[in-house]
Amino acid sequence: MLTSAFYFIAFVTVFFAVMVIAAKNPVHSVLYLVLTFFGISANYIFILDAPFVGIVNIIVYAGAIMVLFLFVIMLMNLNAEAEHRKSNAFLIVGAFAGGSLLLIVVDAIRKVDWKSVSGQESSGGAIGSIKVLGKVLYTDYILPFEVASVLFLVAIVGAVILARKEKLPLTVGQISHPVSES
Repeated sequence: MLTSAFYFIAFVTVFFAVMVIAAKNPVHSVLYLVLTFFGISANYIFILDAPFVGIVNIIVYAGAIMVLFLFVIMLMNLNAEAEHRKSNAFLIVGAFAGGSLLLIVVDAIRKVDWKSVSGQESSGGAIGSIKVLGKVLYTDYILPFEVASVLFLVAIVGAVILARKEKLPLTVGQISHPVSES
């Protein structure tokens, strides 16, 4: 049962991933990418028994990142007249990069020792459970967690400072006087 569910979810996910590439309209492409992320999240939740990772994937990627992509595409005002024909060099480089990535993935899958892969962590909790994640995060990785939180705080303050419209004092030449009627 679990194997057939995995194959179904994997087929749907790969189908939507192919549709991301095949879609002519960029907005449709983004929507297919959202459905691809939902398929990946379904794998996390149902097959890998990692509901926290699945929900975070939906919130972060299918929610925030895809809304950002959609707004950027809508602001770019893409249309057929504005697009330029790309040369065949882009297709050759893309095919080479995709083939290289495929070889790396196949080699990584070939080197996996499938007998040692298990669904339980050595501490007894499930790999994707929130309890195990919280325990490891706040004991073993507390320093990197705190450093990351300070970096996020600095980034937020920097973004506010950069986005703020600074009110410069007016100089004498910029002050306009009302014209008096005589």
